[in-house]
Amino acid sequence: MGHQKVLKIHNNHIVHAAWVRNAVLVRRVAAICWLVITLAGANAWAEQVDYGSFKTEDEANNIEIFQQASPAVVYVTNTQLQRDFFSLNIMEIPQGSGSGFIWDQQGHIVTNFHVIQGANRITITLQDHSEWEAELVGAAPGKDLAVLKIKAPLEKLKTLPLGDSKLLQVGRKVLAIGNPFGLDTTLTVGVVSALGREIDSITQRKIKGVIQTDAAINPGNSGGPLLNSLGQLVGVNTAIYSPSGVSVGIGFAIPANTVSKIVPQLIQYGRVYRPVLGIETATDNWIKRYQVKGVPVVRVQRGSGAEKAGLKGVRKNRLGDLLFGDIIVAVDNVPVRSNDELLTVLERHKIGDVVTVHSDRDREILEFKIELLAPE
Repeated sequence: MGHQKVLKIHNNHIVHAAWVRNAVLVRRVAAICWLVITLAGANAWAEQVDYGSFKTEDEANNIEIFQQASPAVVYVTNTQLQRDFFSLNIMEIPQGSGSGFIWDQQGHIVTNFHVIQGANRITITLQDHSEWEAELVGAAPGKDLAVLKIKAPLEKLKTLPLGDSKLLQVGRKVLAIGNPFGLDTTLTVGVVSALGREIDSITQRKIKGVIQTDAAINPGNSGGPLLNSLGQLVGVNTAIYSPSGVSVGIGFAIPANTVSKIVPQLIQYGRVYRPVLGIETATDNWIKRYQVKGVPVVRVQRGSGAEKAGLKGVRKNRLGDLLFGDIIVAVDNVPVRSNDELLTVLERHKIGDVVTVHSDRDREILEFKIELLAPE
């Protein structure tokens, strides 16, 4: 048998296999040449550009925000005084540490309540490493916020511009500055992962409208600022979700709009100064235990808006049995099933506002117009 050439069918034409191999080889050589030229050009460009002066737009933004904001971020140290059992000497025992930031040029510092809880002494360390003893001005445990004050020179009190947390969107860049594990002035960058989350405060009250972010937040970041891409304060870092105790990309921050409403009250009154109906109510545990659909009024304070409107608390019948008075089921048409929900509605109002309260009294729904008064 004689030697036969191998043939291929291509587009209805007979093509020699050798020609096919040559065409493939040409294409491969061309691709390799293009790659070599491209890499050579990239290397030449990289050699010409000075890395020290080159920054991407995002890198430049990160650097600018850090340089502007970091002088306002502080390190908070919490110590307790204990007496030595043998020598009877007073000792300072470190209880914890966290972050905070300068609120105003009067020396007010904002941090988390859980950072300074139980402290006998609080020390603030500024970016220049100067240390200042702080006094507690006010606290809102239910919001996990606290305000401290230091007596530092005006030139050391750098503040942060306040942003509007309502403008945040999922996917927008955020930056966290704090002191994780005692590593001072650490920057981490991420995005808004979700909005409108709820977390439990130290009092078990729900903190609503919380920002979720994947910017790394670790122990020691608590109380530090969360910033937007303009360097504005949009949140206060407060917690992480982590089975291991370190960042797994799920961190939470109290929104700046909540902070901006609470902090002035803490500075002026030392506590949250919310308007009140003038009633005492059953506890949430009691409400859950007996599956009450609403918030039972236990007592109505004399001279209060609730008394003037005719709201009634628990009373006794002729046999001495305790009977429910009013069970609040809604305020301004917003259903309330717990004290937490009742307080959340009242926090939207100011002293002097008139609210519409619906209550269940002996299985009859009644409506009351109640003026909110200042707390005693």
